[in-house]
Amino acid sequence: MVHLSTLDYVAIATYFLITALIGARVARGKTTTEDLFLAGRTLGPLAVGFSLFAANVSSDTLIGLPGAAYRTGISAANYEWMAGVVLIFTALFVLPVLMRARVTTMPELMERRFDPRLRKYLSGVTLFLSIVLDTAGSLYAGALIITTFIPGLTLWETTLIVAVFTGIYTAAGGLRAVVYTDVMQAIVLLVGSAVLSITVFGKFGYSWHNVVKAVHPDKLSLIRPIGAPGVPWLGLITGLPIVGFYYWTMNQYVVQRILGARDISSAGRASIIAASLKLLPLFLMTLPGAMASVLLPGLKDPDQVFPTMVEKFIPAGLTGLIVAGLIAALMSTCSATLNSAATLVTVDFIQPRKPDMSQAQLARAGRFITMIITLLAALWAPMIQHFQGLWAYLQQVFAFVASPLVATFLFGLWSKRLGPSAALRGLISGHVFSALLFVAYALHWVHIHFTIIAGVVFAATAIFTWAWMRVLDARDRPASDDAHLAVIAHEGLERVPRDVLWAAAGVLAATAAIIVTFW
Repeated sequence: MVHLSTLDYVAIATYFLITALIGARVARGKTTTEDLFLAGRTLGPLAVGFSLFAANVSSDTLIGLPGAAYRTGISAANYEWMAGVVLIFTALFVLPVLMRARVTTMPELMERRFDPRLRKYLSGVTLFLSIVLDTAGSLYAGALIITTFIPGLTLWETTLIVAVFTGIYTAAGGLRAVVYTDVMQAIVLLVGSAVLSITVFGKFGYSWHNVVKAVHPDKLSLIRPIGAPGVPWLGLITGLPIVGFYYWTMNQYVVQRILGARDISSAGRASIIAASLKLLPLFLMTLPGAMASVLLPGLKDPDQVFPTMVEKFIPAGLTGLIVAGLIAALMSTCSATLNSAATLVTVDFIQPRKPDMSQAQLARAGRFITMIITLLAALWAPMIQHFQGLWAYLQQVFAFVASPLVATFLFGLWSKRLGPSAALRGLISGHVFSALLFVAYALHWVHIHFTIIAGVVFAATAIFTWAWMRVLDARDRPASDDAHLAVIAHEGLERVPRDVLWAAAGVLAATAAIIVTFW
């Protein structure tokens, strides 16, 4: 059990106070939906870049990455560097589409490319994933560990308290409050993780040679055989890019930050900043977990690696900083998902049905919806304890549900011939196939790693979509006014600033160096 000192509680209380003040400050005078959901499209690259990182690295990451590394090795960090590669791809080829279209939600872009049916379909699926995976998963992971740090709190109480506090400042300040608090939360998260990582490395005399001698070589390898535990190499090159593309390009709570950037240059630079930051979790979160397999052998629950390292290795007074980093990670993701979920409901469902509502009325509706979604996620979060592990709960559902969406989006992005009916039927066919495969997977009839299954579902959806396009042919053509969205991506490199291209090349070179080093 971790015991917090008075100084630790002061640090945590100070963090909550600053977060509340930021939310209250930026909420003044923000009454339109563009202010509430897109921060008036005025955000700079530094704020958006740090916010992208903070929203992604949640409490389940702080707990899951060290736990996975403790159990199977650092191959879990493949999710992190792959995210950087996907972000660079997005900056070069997808951002021109988003920024030129000036949409508020990704489903809105699907409507422009296809028709309202695709908008409602994507919005509904995204909303479901946002509540039951992103928000509830983060609340559950954070509450699980906070109750370890602070005795006397129950899982239900902790989940509700954190959810309500996050929901209030998110509803009040909108995306601007979310992004500005994310910058502070990212800094707290990085500093806290760095303190823990350096402390653990110090147990080996700050010598990488000592680490290599002590830790099993398999646990210090990123590229693993198909049959090895962790992330197999085939899943790395098939499933991870697909799931990563959905998360970083189609997931509303992530892409909403990019849509809030002031221009294409700011959005591109923000993506590169986030891609650079995604190289850090390998060193700050994953490697300490692998080292802990030697320092803390025999732990029954790998998800307890993080709090155990804090308890054993962090000196009194700094524990509060680590706990504040944990809470920062939790609240960053929750605030992001709550704001994006409210955006989807307001813009994709309420506004089309009630076009006469004023901007102020829509903003009030958005704030009310934020609190409703907060309560729904808080009520569902404790139920995750009845599933077979948080990491499996999150990653497997994403692999099965997101892969058909990515196939349809990319097909429509680069093919002018794909019509709305073929796209919808292909997407539904993909999800039906995915559901059948999920049942077979759950019944242990299929013994394939879920990252590889993501690639299989993606390919199947693309084939279904192509088949439907051939069957419907001329009866299902996109409107000429909307078809241009399918070819804007080809102009992407011409619209991206030269400094973004050079920075992207630098990040890719650093990523390649890391892969070679830890092969």
